[in-house]
Amino acid sequence: MIEGLFWLCVVVATYSYFWYPSLLLALPPRKARFNMVMLPVRKVAIVIAARNEASKITQKLDNTLGLEPAGVVLDLIVASDASDDATDSIVRSYADKGIRLVRSSERQGKERAQELAIASTDADVIVFTDAGTILPEDALFHLLNAFSDPTVGAVSSVDRFLTADGSLQGEGAYVRYEMWLRDLESRFYSLVGLSGSFFAARRNVCKKWDNRVQSDFGTALSCVQLGMRAVSDRRVIGYYKNISDTRKEYQRKVRTVTRGMSSLLVRAEVLNVARYGRFSFEVFSHKVMRWATPWFLLGALATNAALALERPGYRLLLMVQLALYLSPIVSRIVPRLRMLGLARIGIYFVEVNVAILHAALLTLSGRTILTWEPSKR
Repeated sequence: MIEGLFWLCVVVATYSYFWYPSLLLALPPRKARFNMVMLPVRKVAIVIAARNEASKITQKLDNTLGLEPAGVVLDLIVASDASDDATDSIVRSYADKGIRLVRSSERQGKERAQELAIASTDADVIVFTDAGTILPEDALFHLLNAFSDPTVGAVSSVDRFLTADGSLQGEGAYVRYEMWLRDLESRFYSLVGLSGSFFAARRNVCKKWDNRVQSDFGTALSCVQLGMRAVSDRRVIGYYKNISDTRKEYQRKVRTVTRGMSSLLVRAEVLNVARYGRFSFEVFSHKVMRWATPWFLLGALATNAALALERPGYRLLLMVQLALYLSPIVSRIVPRLRMLGLARIGIYFVEVNVAILHAALLTLSGRTILTWEPSKR
């Protein structure tokens, strides 16, 4: 019985990372719909979410003004979440260049600031981006090309990391895996979450904006409710600096997962497979099962320890598990360990799952994170 529980825990713990993408590869892709009308895009709003971004906002505004308009009218908006530094005054100094400031009078979170910006524009497509994300000049061309498919309601960017000196950092195994998984989800049906730092959506997708829900997840859900889908396009790229401080990166992971769990609790109806079909399967597999992973890893560790008392083969498996779980601690003593490929993947995997456990405990205790504090990069 214990042996069966051990292998059950192993299978479930690896489901969202291995078995889920395997199913996406094996299952037939979505059927194309030909009865949707192509809606012309004449005006695009670019909404820059900002909370105390005085150190970054000038570079972001200059970058935004340098984007090629791609044959559409641009409405440039900074959505300030009640910034109390110099952010708003810097934005106002760009008014003569066509940049508008929409300010939340109280600090109510990123999604509330975005909601105010949505209400202030009549654009056909709305681009959402953060103050710390730099966009290439041709970003709008690629975005609008993705929207040439009438079934596409939202488009997610691909995140690219920059080092401290501004040079492009090579893609790690985890980033490549996530981009591959997004491709599979786009093929199967729809993304379950977009890149929060840079994505775009049609105006009708943004009409029922729920500021209690993470915008990247809420937008994907709204697409499905309207009979459309959210996709990832590898030509749409957002650049931002990586967080070099591992403690700040850990805090960011905990905030992100806690807000994700809170969002799913608010919109739990999305798990109704009778109503949402393929999308429910994706949300359950990508989000719920990934958040369940650390609990089943603990179950695998406990049952493995019991089996190791009597079976030599399971002692080796226990040693492997212990080495994996202790790798983040060892890497603080021997920093060079993070430079090794497999070790780096293992360390990242453990840190992610510890952050998920932390976020789960916060969520179970009733803690929610509605306000937003951008990561300092």
